Amino acid sequence: MSASYEVHGAVAVITLNNPPVNGLGYATRKAVAEGIDQAESDAAIKAVIITGAGKAFSGGADIREFGSPKALAEPNLHSLIAKVEACSKPVIAAIHTVCMGGGLELSLGCHYRVAAPGAKIALPEVKIGLLPGAGGTQRLPRALGVEPALNMIVSGEAVESQLLAMVPGQKLFDKITGPELMSEALDFAETVIAKHADGSPLPRVRDLKARHAEPDAYFQFARNMVTAQAKHFPAPLRCLEAVAASVYKPFDEGIKAEREGFLALMMTPESKALRHAFFAERATSKIPDVPEDTPRREIRKVAVIGAGTMGGGISMNFLNAGIPVVVLEMKQEALDRGVATIRKNYEAQLKKGKLKEDKYQQRMALLSTTLSYAEIGDADLVIEAVFEDLGVKQQVFEQLDAVMKPGAILASNTSTLDLNRIAAFTKRPQDVIGMHFFSPANVMKLLEVVRGKETAKDVLATVMALGKTIRKTCVVSGVCDGFIGNRMIEQYSRQAGFLLEEGCTPQQVDKAVEKFGFAMGPFRMGDLAGNDVGWYIRKRRYQEKPHLRYSKTADLLCEMGRFGQKTGAGWYDYAAGKRDAIPSPLVVEMIEKRRAAQGITPRKVSDEEIVQRLVFSLVNEAAHILEEGIALRASDIDMVYLTGYGFPLWRGGPMCYADTMGLYNVVEAMKRFARNPLDDASFWQPAPLIQRLVSEGKGFTD
Repeated sequence: MSASYEVHGAVAVITLNNPPVNGLGYATRKAVAEGIDQAESDAAIKAVIITGAGKAFSGGADIREFGSPKALAEPNLHSLIAKVEACSKPVIAAIHTVCMGGGLELSLGCHYRVAAPGAKIALPEVKIGLLPGAGGTQRLPRALGVEPALNMIVSGEAVESQLLAMVPGQKLFDKITGPELMSEALDFAETVIAKHADGSPLPRVRDLKARHAEPDAYFQFARNMVTAQAKHFPAPLRCLEAVAASVYKPFDEGIKAEREGFLALMMTPESKALRHAFFAERATSKIPDVPEDTPRREIRKVAVIGAGTMGGGISMNFLNAGIPVVVLEMKQEALDRGVATIRKNYEAQLKKGKLKEDKYQQRMALLSTTLSYAEIGDADLVIEAVFEDLGVKQQVFEQLDAVMKPGAILASNTSTLDLNRIAAFTKRPQDVIGMHFFSPANVMKLLEVVRGKETAKDVLATVMALGKTIRKTCVVSGVCDGFIGNRMIEQYSRQAGFLLEEGCTPQQVDKAVEKFGFAMGPFRMGDLAGNDVGWYIRKRRYQEKPHLRYSKTADLLCEMGRFGQKTGAGWYDYAAGKRDAIPSPLVVEMIEKRRAAQGITPRKVSDEEIVQRLVFSLVNEAAHILEEGIALRASDIDMVYLTGYGFPLWRGGPMCYADTMGLYNVVEAMKRFARNPLDDASFWQPAPLIQRLVSEGKGFTD
């Protein structure tokens, strides 16, 4: 049942019923339209209430129908709103919990609106690169006022109903109810019936005027602000112009302008990228052989091994979620430093007003420490965050195997090591899983969940659900060296090294990539993470993969002790206490000497070549990862890079970007790179998956 119809005296109640958020899919729209027709044809019905079942009035469009014929099938949302608006009997929206997107637009087509306090009201379409396409940009300014409506539409953020009801002169809500929404809505309907018993016309939002005292000055000011803040995204400015049309044009002309803006945005690569990311994030939780109803283990207490930067950050995630954490270290001084850092991080949030004192105290009260493995055995989940060395991991997991209670989940924060070998250090490999957090772990959204060959399905399901609890975007990875993200970044870093040998400076490479949209270029990123981390991995590679060629420039940098920000010197110089990257003449001299020693004559490298070599190296390695089944889907790889590696959101991730460029063009670029004698020609052989997709005229995300 997508919408029900019930009669309460002289009032018909149409209840949207399309879980989980009463999305306005075809069947729901059709049922509501039929309900309006039924009410119109029944002389005993004097008013109609539209509400939503469960925990939403309506979250808007049904995302399950995006891109399908059902999304546009009649009655489409425009037709349904017009039908509601034209109803000869008063239609009242009874809003609760969530009223967003098309749900809010439907309510604006009703003659009256009552809302429960705390209902979240929003037009969030801008977040997927669109504007509200069913009258939202024309009706909300008329009902709420131009400035508050513009703020809501351009930001896409939700505002609680009782706050909107306080806006002077607003006509969005006729009443904010108490906790008994439907009882008060039925009483309100009786009042409305009496009010219009004489046949007086029903109020329509479209008939209101959208006014502003100084529209020209206001909209120009708003344009300047939006242009500066959303330079990579066309939707916010389009939203602004549509709202401006509500002031300058009659309603029907404003609707036409809104529709033109919507259709134009649908075709932009930025909107396609944002929509791709929207669906990609939801797809990450879908694991083909792990049903959604897989039983989960209860996680009431977490232990963290290691109180360093990663251990402290990991602990904060669980403390923030109200889960007790015990941190284990080998020395009291290390524990004291770790707890002090956690306290300092929370106190910084206090000073900025992002955390209240009572919450701070609650979180710190959930934190305990120990120097003994015997005291963590009752934890439901233990996460090791120790040095990235297999021997060290072995010592930890053998001790965990001895002390942890049966059924406890044993997780490793390893970023590159073989999880199956780590699991083999225990007698319970089915309970072992990878939980690869990204630094700073209390800030970064990404959590790579590494599934070993013997990891139990309920362990995987538990960790994926727990990831949502601590507000992470969880992406499942199979076992390989570096998993998804770090395996790809290794090729990216190799290319960055080759570019230095051929004629680039670190700052040229970083600036080119940052202009493309990365949050940070490869050399600034290395300085932030610690260049010694990559050096350690390369030393291992030299033994394991002697055929794999690297630029030795990074090794020379580390031999100089320039490990990055933590030592005050890396690819760049850093002033004490500051993070500003200052170009280093010493590093440039070292690079030039290295070139000369190799007999390389430097050449001018274009920014376009820099970006393509770095980004397409990610794409080619990702294609191998897909073929090997390490990643479940191309969109998972995009989520890894959007949430963990600073890939520009408006480009949708490396796989989405490759599709936008056209895989044929990507392959042609790879062929050019393979002809470069200073590059690694073998790497630029396109992955078989890419070759197949090109031959079929498809992309990764088709």
